[in-house]
Amino acid sequence: MVRWINNHHALIEYAVWGTCAFLINLSVFTVFDVWTPMNYQLANAIGWFLATTFAFFTNKMWVFATHANGFKALFHEMWSFYFFRAVTLLMDIVILFVGITLFKGNDILVKLVDQCITNVANYFFSRWYIFKTVK
Repeated sequence: MVRWINNHHALIEYAVWGTCAFLINLSVFTVFDVWTPMNYQLANAIGWFLATTFAFFTNKMWVFATHANGFKALFHEMWSFYFFRAVTLLMDIVILFVGITLFKGNDILVKLVDQCITNVANYFFSRWYIFKTVK
């Protein structure tokens, strides 16, 4: 068991910090979607931005523990992170549209399913393309 934990340390930390980002995204979405007349896609975009910013710093510092040498390297990591998160934001938008607008699903339940799918994609993008130096 200890060996498995040591071998999957980044995945475990991603799950912990990813859950925090997930809760930020879901909470912001819920507050704006349920308690204001805001369109669900705009509520989603605000939640995405806040959760993505939180996730960048936690992924960089604790999950993948990369140490960018200089501003150019830091900018490249940040640009890559937001680029790939924007790719999964497109998935997010489509899943919400299909689930909420087309199938008339419950906004929060659709968002939960959506987050499970996009969080898996986010992990692989972060692990394989963005933060290549892993502790």
